[in-house]
Amino acid sequence: MDLRLTGPRARPRRWAAAAAAVVVLAGAGTWTAAAASDDAPPVQRRDTVMDTGGARIDTSYFTTPGSERRPAVLLAHGFGGSKDELRAQAEGLARDGYAVLTWSARGFGRSTGKIGLNDPKGEVADASRLIDWLAKRPEVQLDKKGDPRVGVTGASYGGAVSLLAAGYDDRVDAIAPQITYWNLADALFPQGVYKKLWAGLFINTGGGCDRFEPQLCRMYERVAEAGKPDAAARALLEERSPIAVGKRIKVPTLLMQGQTDSLFPLGQADAAAKAIRANGAPVDVDWIAGGHDGGDRETGRVEARVDSWFDRYLKDDKGADTGPAFRVTRTGGIDSTDGAAQLRGASGDTYPGLANDPRRVPLTGREQRVTNPAGASPPAISNLPGLGGGGGGLGQLSSLGVGLSLDFPGQFARFDSAPLRDDLRITGSPKVTVHVASDSDDAVLFGKVYDVGPGGGSQPVLPSQLTSPIRVVGSGADGGKDVTLTLPAIDHEVQKGHRLRLVLSSTDLGYASPTHPATYTVSLKSDLSVPTAPAVRTAASPLPAWVWWLPLAGVLAALALLLTGRRRASAGALDPELAEVPLQITDLSKKYAKSADRYAVRDLSFRVEKGQVLGLLGPNGAGKTTTLRMLMGLIRPDGGEIRVFGHAIRPGAPVLSRVGAFVEGAGFLPHLSGRENLELYWAATGRPAEDAHLDEALEIAGLGDALARAVRTYSQGMRQRLAIAQAMLGMPDLLILDEPTNGLDPPQIREMREVMIRYAAAGRTVIVSSHLLAEVEQTCTHLVVMDRGRLVQAGPVAGIIGSGDTLLVGLAADISDALVEKVEALPDVESAARADGGLLVRLAAPAHAGVPATVPAAAATATAVATPDGPAQSAALMPPSADREMAAARLLTELVRLDVPVASLGPHRRLEDAFLTLIGGEAG
Repeated sequence: MDLRLTGPRARPRRWAAAAAAVVVLAGAGTWTAAAASDDAPPVQRRDTVMDTGGARIDTSYFTTPGSERRPAVLLAHGFGGSKDELRAQAEGLARDGYAVLTWSARGFGRSTGKIGLNDPKGEVADASRLIDWLAKRPEVQLDKKGDPRVGVTGASYGGAVSLLAAGYDDRVDAIAPQITYWNLADALFPQGVYKKLWAGLFINTGGGCDRFEPQLCRMYERVAEAGKPDAAARALLEERSPIAVGKRIKVPTLLMQGQTDSLFPLGQADAAAKAIRANGAPVDVDWIAGGHDGGDRETGRVEARVDSWFDRYLKDDKGADTGPAFRVTRTGGIDSTDGAAQLRGASGDTYPGLANDPRRVPLTGREQRVTNPAGASPPAISNLPGLGGGGGGLGQLSSLGVGLSLDFPGQFARFDSAPLRDDLRITGSPKVTVHVASDSDDAVLFGKVYDVGPGGGSQPVLPSQLTSPIRVVGSGADGGKDVTLTLPAIDHEVQKGHRLRLVLSSTDLGYASPTHPATYTVSLKSDLSVPTAPAVRTAASPLPAWVWWLPLAGVLAALALLLTGRRRASAGALDPELAEVPLQITDLSKKYAKSADRYAVRDLSFRVEKGQVLGLLGPNGAGKTTTLRMLMGLIRPDGGEIRVFGHAIRPGAPVLSRVGAFVEGAGFLPHLSGRENLELYWAATGRPAEDAHLDEALEIAGLGDALARAVRTYSQGMRQRLAIAQAMLGMPDLLILDEPTNGLDPPQIREMREVMIRYAAAGRTVIVSSHLLAEVEQTCTHLVVMDRGRLVQAGPVAGIIGSGDTLLVGLAADISDALVEKVEALPDVESAARADGGLLVRLAAPAHAGVPATVPAAAATATAVATPDGPAQSAALMPPSADREMAAARLLTELVRLDVPVASLGPHRRLEDAFLTLIGGEAG
């Protein structure tokens, strides 16, 4: 049956008529607050289950507050995944001004239905129905009624959905598929050879054959048993591939394909680019470093480019930088400081394709006999499919010049070039013509091109660990056949003096070869044709960061001293009452950029005393980083005041010399020792050497003999402590640390905790922002808890953990969500949230002392001050003891009335519980 429908606007409507409208099974859905950065709007998430006809699809919808309409993005997951893996990217797109809908495809996550490998009547029709749903959302921009402005993106399985949605539903306005396929039949049956390991991984990752549509299961079993595909199998996969609707994809398309990818190699993106460009649509192509076999997926860069692509083609932002028409990531060796691969971009003004500006490389070698062993075993190894799902993989190793391929003697033919006289950059698919004769009618060979170093001492390198199979039917008659083999598309530099080696092997671990024994005779019929793409230029090697920041640090230090000198006379007058107070923040506010009424920080007030280690806590988006940036004089507040030791803070304020900060980790010269790095940094500030207190800072940091070693030998924990020591140079009276334990293991975290405690022990003050609540509980003496830019509570750690307005209700049995909501609706209850051991209930502030009963507790505590003796006690801050006891008694009575199985009732004792209760159970 031809599943391709005709008529541009009739296609989605015909699906809708067949399955009626989308039925929302979860009613209005469940809205929750999602994570947000400090300088970005909060994100709301709505979880909904939709009946799309034949399946119940679990979805999440992400938006930011506001009445303005915005474009929408459908964000699809990879095979074996679910919508949950997309949350961070969805939130980022939502903050960038999009309405984002993610979903779990049929058979994955909590969605029902059989896996159809993007069946046009299944998964692709589901995507169209999701677009129907978006068209009814008041937040979504419409091109016309029923037609939302929408883009689709996703990786692998989700990337194919992007292409298919654009082909079947002309409401799609832009797409950005990643590491995906154009023709699934070519991907799994290249040149008529069965890619058995990847096919098996598909079935197993999907949960077994019975989780798939019956015709797919039958096809897999048939092909796996035969060891080669048939025409029906190819037809079934092609009709579920973008190639089936290639002539209908006419929207701006960003194709991002992986270089270390034996599942969907670069040729898949090449075919897509040619077809879509022939339709007149803009197409950019980006070859990323990683892929299904491992390597660096370049997630941050990829997502940023997708965002820019949608900004240009969904928001019509003509100033958006969508990047070059073609970009390829190249590996430039290893970073000596951490062993990571160094990545550099090369780009061209046009996409060169896979056969641009070919260069002939002569090969030599006699006619050779190749044996296909009985059972095709043992097989040669070019790759281990799926091994590199993380950041490594054989492809990543080969890009660094490490060869791990294996060919068995007697089972391959090889042909070598002479040593190259110049460096040669291969960009595309080499080609060669060979003559193949066989004593059987069915021959299968696997072609690959090795980079062979001089002298023969090093292992030959197979770029990206890729091979190209070819099935030669009729090779046993009339003396054999000439066949042209298109070898894997790669981007690889062969150095001067190296040789190229063509290998034709009879077996490969990832593929099915004929199981009957056979002998093939192979000879050369042409030179090796190597594409070079000379117009693709590699970016200049970036200078080390220190080349820029070291002189810049000196300039900035000199400028700061100049500004300090000029502003001394104009600086705000000292408040003598606060001269010994490290920090006093009063009514501090900061609005979001370009917003007249939305605040990152609002009416924030608290005070920090000498000797305290203050933990600044709050979920993502609470305003912590914005507060710290204002405290360091990096940005100006829109209202309120910050005073450090009585002096008002503004850029260049002299009192900032008493403040040290660790925000994003320092950049160090890897070849210098730890001590030399600190001495050089201090010298760049222009301050006297004796003012550095270098030895004292180093003693507190506890680096010991490691100070004499080169920084490149340091572990992550040692680098972090060296960065803290740098922040402590000059022994500032106020030390600010933003996430100082990021990337550290538990022993290193414990060492960092001791560093902070030792520093404050001498009467200095430390402010630390951290998400590790258990660590904050052991390190800090006082806390300030923020949420949505406002102060929630402040005071000693012990006081907040054990504050009587938060109770732990021990439960004898679990209770329903509906019953939790009834508890939260009780008149004395501010919030209720599940916790280990029961239910955390926060009591509402009492209605007296000028505080109305309707004022939330978070607002009632907004003037709290973290004094040494605890938070300021007033009716507006904390319910008096008698009121708390009465409220607790009333709560117990109401819990019994609601049939809550109460086993115990008392104040909770963990910071995590207190924190979740204070912010309403949502930590983002």
